[in-house]
Amino acid sequence: MRQLLRLFGGILLSAAVLTQAHGGPSVAPPPPLAPERTLHEWLVRMHEAARRRTYTGTFVVSAGNSISSARIWHVCDGDLQMERVEALTGPPRSTFRRNEQLLTLFPESRLAVAERRESFGQFPNLLQPGGTALGQLYGIRFAGSERVAGLEADVVQLRPNDALRFAYQIWTEKKTGMVLKLQTIDARGRVLEQAAFSELQLDAPVSMTKLAQMMGNTEGYQVERTDLVKTSAADQGWGMKSAVPGFQAVSCYLRPTAVPADARPESTLQWIFSDGLATVSLFIEAFEPRRHGQPMAQALGATHTLTRRIGDWWLTAVGEVPPHTLAAFAQALQRK
Repeated sequence: MRQLLRLFGGILLSAAVLTQAHGGPSVAPPPPLAPERTLHEWLVRMHEAARRRTYTGTFVVSAGNSISSARIWHVCDGDLQMERVEALTGPPRSTFRRNEQLLTLFPESRLAVAERRESFGQFPNLLQPGGTALGQLYGIRFAGSERVAGLEADVVQLRPNDALRFAYQIWTEKKTGMVLKLQTIDARGRVLEQAAFSELQLDAPVSMTKLAQMMGNTEGYQVERTDLVKTSAADQGWGMKSAVPGFQAVSCYLRPTAVPADARPESTLQWIFSDGLATVSLFIEAFEPRRHGQPMAQALGATHTLTRRIGDWWLTAVGEVPPHTLAAFAQALQRK
């Protein structure tokens, strides 16, 4: 469910509990899903509904004690997608996306941040690259029907077959398959993170031309561009001693590192892994005593972070996975 999961400011950030923040699923043990629709087919339906439909709505995300909300406008024309996300909580900011092009406007500081980013973590985007064997990693069960944002929804549970990943409970609009609500649930049945539309208008009259004009209007803003350079971990001298079961490497980039003005420019390697639903990012940079402290592990909702020193390097591992999954990645990472 990803960073606003990662969408605020271009990265969502994180999921208001509309029912219970830390209660388990409120449904009785459900019967298996009808066999005519596989897990992959179910997820493709959700994914395509979010990509191919025009809609506008308000969604709320809660993670731990953090609650965020935003207004979203989404429009598509063939393979071209555009959206605008307006933060309703926290400092004012607007995020515009045209396929992989991302622009975030911070009106108080008059700063505009432009970058290219793959669409990992966008609500409600569930289907990630790497998900070729999802049926071996997760089981799917039908959990009845409920209303979300005034719309009738089917409820399904995705349960992991091992301890390396979290469970999910998903509410999808009956007619279209559009994801209306998504919970990330730990092994004890606690809801770690939730994202849900509180209001949604499908097939809304959203103008792509108007969104494009708004995205292109940066007059009066200082524009900062983050240039990501596609690479491979092997080319940068990194590899894995052993694979973390179910996860595949899906992309690798070099990104500029923020350093003091008197320091020489540095780049951070971002190596992204996915099991088809969950993603893990390994950020690797040169160790710098002034910036890097003691190794630590922390969590916000379902998002866990682990940092540690590896020789002359500093690793930051981030993902919506259990902490021991990040530890497995850190243990397997090696300098070649």
